[in-house]
Amino acid sequence: MALFDFVRDAGTELLKRVGAGAHPDSEDLVKSIHDLDLSIQNLDVRVDGDTAIVSGKASNQAEREKVILVVGNTKGIAHVEDRVDVETPAPQSTYYEVKKGDALSKIAKRHYGDAKQYPRIFAANRPMLKDPDLIYPGQVLRIPPPESR
Repeated sequence: MALFDFVRDAGTELLKRVGAGAHPDSEDLVKSIHDLDLSIQNLDVRVDGDTAIVSGKASNQAEREKVILVVGNTKGIAHVEDRVDVETPAPQSTYYEVKKGDALSKIAKRHYGDAKQYPRIFAANRPMLKDPDLIYPGQVLRIPPPESR
């Protein structure tokens, strides 16, 4: 079990009823996960204030991490408690919070030493990212570990 922090007021707005203290509910979050064709067996999402608790079983590490990002990059969610098991464990990605002025190439340069590696970050965050130029401050991205040589 791990707890991941996100920017509560940044992210996809799932609610039409947003007001002071409004949070997405479990159904909103599960629908977002399913709409992106992410698959977690026995998926369960509970919301307690601005914390979402996600459990189930992922077939691989990338699927697990993407589900955490979909939930955490939702406006109104500040924390994701990860209780997802993984069938095929792999090294974890790191997470990076986008800052003002960032671009995927700048992030790639910082993490891999090569700005031309930005497609790797873009691919690791699909289907949540639809365009490599459409990232925003406060968004959290997966940064896969450097490839072994």
